[in-house]
Amino acid sequence: MTLDQAPAPPVPQPDPDSAPYWQALREHRVVVQRCAACGVHHFPPTPGCPHCGHPDVTWVEVPATGTVYSYVTVHRAFDPAFADQVPYVIATVDLDCGARVIGRLTGPAAIDARVEGEFADHPEWTELRFRVAAASS
Repeated sequence: MTLDQAPAPPVPQPDPDSAPYWQALREHRVVVQRCAACGVHHFPPTPGCPHCGHPDVTWVEVPATGTVYSYVTVHRAFDPAFADQVPYVIATVDLDCGARVIGRLTGPAAIDARVEGEFADHPEWTELRFRVAAASS
């Protein structure tokens, strides 16, 4: 198989809990759930607050900025569609609002590095990625 015959990457299949997240990404916005009782922001979406158990959670837009909590460099593609992209970095990011998300990272990977979100549009979906923020002087 040649690279021009490589399969398309898998498309996320939103469920009722995650559909608002994926729809917001298509609009180049980041949303996470916020508990009406304790105010904690969380991700991934759940039918109730994972911190206090309250059933009333709402979707709120948040800035796509934060710090790298952890990362891994992928050297072997988990899917043939990504074979021409290795190596690449996947980071766990603590958003400034307190929720933790995962996305591809560009720039020098380091724990606690400041990152900014960016959106990668695919034909059927949009992916949240991060880039290391420029250091301020």
